[in-house]
Amino acid sequence: MLIRWLAVIPFLALIIGPFFVNRATPFIAGLPFLLAWIVAWILITSLIMAVIYATDPANREGEP
Repeated sequence: MLIRWLAVIPFLALIIGPFFVNRATPFIAGLPFLLAWIVAWILITSLIMAVIYATDPANREGEP
């Protein structure tokens, strides 16, 4: 199922992204940019996984 490929986006953002965003400024909510990047992608990953779960037909087998 193609929707599961969405799970690759957070992986790439957390593995490859820091090479491009590794700087101490600007501060976002008091956090250095790299740490804010990681925290944001952890939250975004939760949303992406929720979308994948909600659209996966295998999760609907037990429903009436």
